[in-house]
Amino acid sequence: MSIEIKTQIPGPKSISLMEERKKHVARGPFHTTPIFIEKAHGAHVWDVDGNKLLDFASGIGVVNVGHTPKELVEAITEQAGKNIHSSINVLAYEGYVRLSEKINNAIPGDFHKKSFLCNSGAEAVENAIKIARSFTKRQAVIAFDHAYHGRTYMAMSLTSKVNFYKHGFAPFNSEVYRAPFPYQYRCPSCSGSCENTPSINQSSDTKNDLNSRFEAKCEPCFSQFAHMVNSQIGAQNVAAVIVEPVLGEGGFLPVPKGYMKELRKFCTDNGILLILDEIQSGFGRTGKMFAVDHYDIVPDLMTLAKGLGGGMPIAAVAGRADVMDAPPEGGIGGTYCGNPVACAAGLAVFDMFEKDNGKLLEHSEKIGKLIHDKFLFWMETYNCIGDVRGIGPMQAMEFVKDRNTKEPDKELTGKIAKYCYENGVVTITAGTFGNVMRLLVPLVITEEELMEGLNVIEKAIQFASK
Repeated sequence: MSIEIKTQIPGPKSISLMEERKKHVARGPFHTTPIFIEKAHGAHVWDVDGNKLLDFASGIGVVNVGHTPKELVEAITEQAGKNIHSSINVLAYEGYVRLSEKINNAIPGDFHKKSFLCNSGAEAVENAIKIARSFTKRQAVIAFDHAYHGRTYMAMSLTSKVNFYKHGFAPFNSEVYRAPFPYQYRCPSCSGSCENTPSINQSSDTKNDLNSRFEAKCEPCFSQFAHMVNSQIGAQNVAAVIVEPVLGEGGFLPVPKGYMKELRKFCTDNGILLILDEIQSGFGRTGKMFAVDHYDIVPDLMTLAKGLGGGMPIAAVAGRADVMDAPPEGGIGGTYCGNPVACAAGLAVFDMFEKDNGKLLEHSEKIGKLIHDKFLFWMETYNCIGDVRGIGPMQAMEFVKDRNTKEPDKELTGKIAKYCYENGVVTITAGTFGNVMRLLVPLVITEEELMEGLNVIEKAIQFASK
């Protein structure tokens, strides 16, 4: 057993620090657990009370290569001893160029690509929209239901969920339009019954059903998207469509492959840029370097962050060179953009994925299958699980009060998450209705550690659903 519980969780030191936090820190930042940590390594964190927990959240999908890997720490330390900051706008440095080159070579597309480095996912989204508008000379931008793109104003305008991301912060940016997402379990266009999209139930061949769902075109959903664009906006006015290939905060919903191909064709036919937000789904999270690698399409632009820096704050917009070069010199930038220490971290992350002929991605696929199979078994066993979904190790369960009505069970989901951290496994919830448990395990986790954590989650489901 790798989990070591020495006190109740939260322990006395965590409780004391939380009281201090309430005195000195603005109340706005949320906490999914009441735990303060002292150190972290691999798939584990140690709290200030000496408890050792398994981390199935990865800093919200950031430490894909694990906490404090030797290669990353050494790269950060070495660069910090040379140059912590000079601002790329004043004194340039090689790391920015080399990391941009790595990104350009890694993303799909048989054309010249360029990258812009910034500090956070939200900043990447903001700049992607600026670049798209500059290139197309159009204003309208389309996002989707259940989407999350960040907390700055354009990113927040693109984000769907009101509470707690948007409430009280209006007015939002104009010329942002929202299309229905092909949420196959709760299909907005056809009551959960898209063409060629089977529903999941205990008597079906669940694994084959899930494969069919991913391949589906979801024709009614796409028709509604196209009608909205043509009748309410005018395709000629749309600069970009931005979509997460797998929704993050929205509940780990993959865009069906057939739908994604139709979306790519629609954008191409109408001179609209397709932006894939891979901030949470990138860097091995779906078993491939990027989620787009599952789709056989090429976006015009991609936004990257989270796993790119392995824990250091860095993000990127990358894609077609002609599009990326649309803003004039000085049109995009920022004091800290592409910080040299963060660039060194990003290069180390790429090195870790390239090491040993891509064994990290191979391991990611393997643990993804283990999680997926376990979730399927649980869904056959526990009626409170209405749906399971995801790609690779980016997997989620949706909890419901009743499988027939599909009424979301947010309270049960919260109880499960609480039981988990109290018993040594850090998890996080998601979904528009707050009823989804998503797994974001470090991709370096061992099979033994993974199964240990999954056993705790199953006990949590049993405990909470009594």
